[in-house]
Amino acid sequence: MAALRPPRLDATADEVARTAAAAPDWAALADVARSCVACPELAATRQHVVVGDVPAGGRPRLVLIGEAPGATEDETGRPFVGRSGALLDQLLAEAGLDRGEAAVLNIVKCRPPGNRTPKTPEVARCSGWLHRQLELLDARVVVALGLSSAKWFLGPRTKLADARGRPHEVDGRAVWATYHPSAAIRFGPNGAPRAALLADLTAVAGTL
Repeated sequence: MAALRPPRLDATADEVARTAAAAPDWAALADVARSCVACPELAATRQHVVVGDVPAGGRPRLVLIGEAPGATEDETGRPFVGRSGALLDQLLAEAGLDRGEAAVLNIVKCRPPGNRTPKTPEVARCSGWLHRQLELLDARVVVALGLSSAKWFLGPRTKLADARGRPHEVDGRAVWATYHPSAAIRFGPNGAPRAALLADLTAVAGTL
């Protein structure tokens, strides 16, 4: 069984991790996360800290984890509600999965300016929030959407094409790495990423 290998922490990341670990429940964690200023550039340009969505009924059947919020997510404060979210909802339904039974998160909770890829220190500083979220949710199945999310779980040398298509046991969870819905949009409805994403979600559904 592999252990989580998120980026190396600095002093600020350690402080975030301690703060997150002290949160006794989801509501408390969300409240403290919304005031996070660990990444000055992101804190200065964001509209909302996008903590994530969790099922109303409690423990999720699975957790879906993307990279970072986009413009629509930053405006609304909710993950995967733009074009990528619409496609994700569609493919989940085609795979026989209900988004309402899943937790939907990102490895970085604030939108990077211009939708750039999160920097390594930003991922490290946000890792404490995600660690605690995973502990509180206690879901056995995780779907890592996109390379940044896959690397958070499986290590910096991860190649999505090699990692997808099967579960990886990480800290007692089955982690499935697959394409981000934005890649499926970029390559079009007949592109390989969309087909692979649907195939992987269907395989995940078969294990639940």
